[in-house]
Amino acid sequence: MNDKQKVAQAAVEYVKDGMVVGLGTGSTANYFIEALALCVKEKQWSIKVVSSSTVSLIKAQEYGLQLVGLDQLSQLDLYVDGADEVTPDLTLLKGRGYDLVKEKLLAKACKRFLVLVDQSKQVETIGEKFPVPIEVIPFAWQMVKESLRQIGADSELRQTASKDGLVITSHGSLVLDTRFQDSPGTKELNDRLNAIPGVVEHGVFYKLASDVLIVDEGKVSVLSGADSRR
Repeated sequence: MNDKQKVAQAAVEYVKDGMVVGLGTGSTANYFIEALALCVKEKQWSIKVVSSSTVSLIKAQEYGLQLVGLDQLSQLDLYVDGADEVTPDLTLLKGRGYDLVKEKLLAKACKRFLVLVDQSKQVETIGEKFPVPIEVIPFAWQMVKESLRQIGADSELRQTASKDGLVITSHGSLVLDTRFQDSPGTKELNDRLNAIPGVVEHGVFYKLASDVLIVDEGKVSVLSGADSRR
């Protein structure tokens, strides 16, 4: 069992019969979906799941999990996903897969948000290893880029992997990958991005994580964010 499988298996221990569980997107999230499906089958639990992306929806269907639509829910019990960066105060950077709207909706609506990472994802400041993704309304991207410049950030529209076009999100938005010359604190960064007109969503997940499960060479440790959602 590799590290991603181990941390995914540890996350299943947080699931209880009758829960509505949000499914993240990515390789670690895929292992969690597999482990969850096996647990549900073995224990004959009644679990409903909601997906954060088409990818996780298809994966859940493949494993026979009972799916519900996001539009059918006002709250869910548990959301399990990964992150690109995690700071000491449990602020997350997400969005390399640019499905930010659904991910943040689930993170906000859940009673408990469980984050699965390896030790390489731990950073001191958001944006240390990756640019901050900012989802923008297409006709407003130049205005948003200028607003970002005024607060000390350089940003570029994200291109497709083949560099032959621009990335379009599932909601029809463009993505500005943004680097800050001087990294502000997590709260200040979150507040600044929330205040820019034309921004649909951004990859800073401030005070949303409940617990972070960190795997390092087969050992899983837990950082608790009991106060992070207040």
